Amino acid sequence: MTIDTSVLNALRPDMTRFAYLLLRDQHAVEDVIQETMLTAIEKQDGFKNKSSLKTWLFSILRNKTIDALRRGKREVNISTLSNDEDDSFEEVLFNHHGAWNLETKPNAWSNPDASFEQKQFWSVFDACLNHLPAQTSRIFMMREFLEFEVEDICKELSLTTSNCWVILHRARTKLRLCLDTKWFSGQGFQASRS
Repeated sequence: MTIDTSVLNALRPDMTRFAYLLLRDQHAVEDVIQETMLTAIEKQDGFKNKSSLKTWLFSILRNKTIDALRRGKREVNISTLSNDEDDSFEEVLFNHHGAWNLETKPNAWSNPDASFEQKQFWSVFDACLNHLPAQTSRIFMMREFLEFEVEDICKELSLTTSNCWVILHRARTKLRLCLDTKWFSGQGFQASRS
């Protein structure tokens, strides 16, 4: 099968968003995208239509992004990963037992599976992820999208396991609140139902 470069170019914006959420460096993102496209063209005979072209391309992108993260691990600023990052938000959201405060408890989500498949949802998700601190979103993406084990994330970023779990918890909590506000109880969800 010959891969049409126009198809690659059509997927470029999605690939760029994905890589930027992880790398947070436009030059590194551009390098990873170029490497991905070059690899796809060079290895197009390896694409056997067992999955969609987009899935195949994103698996290449995933591997290239992991390589870039490993190359760039010397540049991680550990001071941005302090344990007291935004502790104040937890005091507002949770009581002294760790349970949700009644005023800040998130709403139940009607149909998260349907939202998951909508393009608009991913735009809101990207915006919420971009509002997290850079290292927090990087760790979340490494765990949830690149499927790194926590031990591997800790090794890559020189973190303790407990610190990594705290950061992941904070990321999930902040994403939940953002999505609750911007999507599930906001205009995004209402517009998608009509």
